[in-house]
Amino acid sequence: MTLEQFTGQRHFLGEDQLLTRMLAADRLTSVLFWGPPGTGKTALANVIANHTGRHFEQANAAMVGVKDIRSILDAARRRIELGQDRTILFLDEIHRFARNQQDVLLADVEAGLITLIGATTENPSFSVNSALISRSTLFHFEPLSNDELRSILHNALSDDRGYGTADITVDDDAIEHWIRIGDGDARRTLNALEVAVLSQRSATGDGALHIDLAAAEQSIQAKAIRYDQDGDGHYDHASALIKSIRGSDPDAAIHWLATMLAAGEDPRFICRRLAILASEDIGLAAPQAMQMAAAAWTITERVGMPECQLTLSELVLYLATCPKSQSSAQAIWTAMDDVRNERTVTVPAHLRDAHYAGAAQHGHGVDYANPHHDPDAAREQDYLGVDRTYYKPGTLGFEQEIARRLQEPNGD
Repeated sequence: MTLEQFTGQRHFLGEDQLLTRMLAADRLTSVLFWGPPGTGKTALANVIANHTGRHFEQANAAMVGVKDIRSILDAARRRIELGQDRTILFLDEIHRFARNQQDVLLADVEAGLITLIGATTENPSFSVNSALISRSTLFHFEPLSNDELRSILHNALSDDRGYGTADITVDDDAIEHWIRIGDGDARRTLNALEVAVLSQRSATGDGALHIDLAAAEQSIQAKAIRYDQDGDGHYDHASALIKSIRGSDPDAAIHWLATMLAAGEDPRFICRRLAILASEDIGLAAPQAMQMAAAAWTITERVGMPECQLTLSELVLYLATCPKSQSSAQAIWTAMDDVRNERTVTVPAHLRDAHYAGAAQHGHGVDYANPHHDPDAAREQDYLGVDRTYYKPGTLGFEQEIARRLQEPNGD
């Protein structure tokens, strides 16, 4: 395969894009390929090796150790000493190397002894040594579009390196089914084609093959949901859910909830995040939101999946359509900052505990105005001792009523 035949990732491999320019100028540095499975990381590494003509070594970090990597590096050094081609080392699943294992690569990468192509499905910022990241160019792979998957399937059926020499016809609806269930993953989509061909041949021999929708459905049973429960997918989808609710978009919010539940996310984690949101982003604009979140959490704990998806759906839709306010959250954040960083405020004498003999001798509780006995005096009473306003009610929902009460304490 050539660079021109490679499908996808036009944002860095298209005309006049960064990686294209690096390869055209023969100035390839060490790179990190980051993206979901089936988006072309391994394929592109092989294409680059062919394009540059360099010696190519491939290893999987889950299957090799430091000793194996040192052996590859020593061989690369000998090639340079003998005037032979420089080495490209493609290290798949580089995130499976511990930080100290990754350190083995640093000196030789920096010296240019090897050109490293590291591939990972996890965010390199969390899984790859920062020194190695600083010595590499990062390329983020995106899931393939439907058109790109369609092109890959048609190429596989027409190219001699695929099934171009075989007498195979595939119905359009079979192709579209693979594309939909493949969900941006070329490897999964091509595997479905291969399974369909092999299963048909086992039934009919080596003659002409016809693959219809029924055969396509048998070759790929279920959509693979792109969701890394222990990595970025976990936090990115939670962030999307929270931000959709905060932005009052119930349709987006319910979609992200469904994605998380379908991928097997712990519904208790979702409850925790929604309970925090009810306090932080809705607060007193809709006080019932916290009650709803607490009730949903209790129900989820008691009934579990799949029934609790109904409860979580109701909660997400309710929170998304609530008026929003951060006033109560901002009040505690500001007060906490003052308590930690400003001068300590002592309790005014009239507010101090007076329930012990001799308290009055110290002025504790003296001149305290009890609002039950003297409402007017209580309203004018100083309760803090410093001039500071923490709570500023918003203008939406119940906070309109709160603002009125603060202006008119008796509710008149």
